[in-house]
Amino acid sequence: MSGDDMVSEVTVMDKRVVILFIVVFLLCLVAVVGNGFIIVALGMEWWRRRMLSPCDQLLVSLGVSRFCLQWVVISKSTYVFLYPKVFLYNPVLQFLALQWDFWNTATLWFCSWLSVFYCVKIVTLTHPVFLWLKRKLSGLVPWMLLSSVGFSSLSTIVFCIGNQSTYQNYLRRGLQSWNVTGGAVGRTHEKFFFPLKIVTWTIPTIVFLAGMVLLITSLGRHAKKTFLSISGARDPRSQAHIKALLALTSFTILFTYSFLSLMLKATGVFPSRELKYGVWQAGIYLCTAVHPIILLVSNPRLRAVLVRGCSLRRAGAS
Repeated sequence: MSGDDMVSEVTVMDKRVVILFIVVFLLCLVAVVGNGFIIVALGMEWWRRRMLSPCDQLLVSLGVSRFCLQWVVISKSTYVFLYPKVFLYNPVLQFLALQWDFWNTATLWFCSWLSVFYCVKIVTLTHPVFLWLKRKLSGLVPWMLLSSVGFSSLSTIVFCIGNQSTYQNYLRRGLQSWNVTGGAVGRTHEKFFFPLKIVTWTIPTIVFLAGMVLLITSLGRHAKKTFLSISGARDPRSQAHIKALLALTSFTILFTYSFLSLMLKATGVFPSRELKYGVWQAGIYLCTAVHPIILLVSNPRLRAVLVRGCSLRRAGAS
């Protein structure tokens, strides 16, 4: 997904477009609710203890970024659905694209740092650098969050300047704003900004995948040893390892699918006017809707915090 990927060129409001819009809208709402639950659960934890652990800081940051990102998607999709012939550089679309660029990049980085955090805390390596990082990691979390905001802000500013430069270039060539076609602007945009997108999206993805590969490999070895022990698969430790492996594997698959969608959009493989592009986008939103649910189901502490908060609320109401 990119900041301009939701600008549809559909001119006929046929049944397929309506159905696809409803599906995307509902999936985004599910993602909003799931991430909202995570934010509420960790917010109640912060209210109770007046502090959050480093891991919870990463989780709540990821939840907030995804929550905001989904609302941007809903807002822009609804606007374009109501005004299918809207100009690409409409001020409303440009504002929403600016928000999208920031929250999308922030989400990628928060996912990457969460992967690094789990990897360093769980993986058992004896290298001195790794051991030093394990001791210092908790104190580095605020810097991880600040760097994510910094990288996201920088890339958003660059994309914004690039979009405006491309548009002004067309105007200097004597074209009026209503004659600047999305296809022409899109081709120039991709020509100059595809390398920037590659760098912006690939670096956090490599960090994420490296952490996940180490983490899944380490947990897989532990699960195999536990499974082959006397207790076998009924051992609670074995079941915990298996659940963790399933959750991490699904997280990796969903993240990879989303990253590939960014790359395919950047290369123009799926033009936005085609229905298959919309179907592909629906698959992306399905991933964003599923992962918060996986987090809530697979994380016992998140579940416990949410259940405890709901119980306290019911007790207070009674």
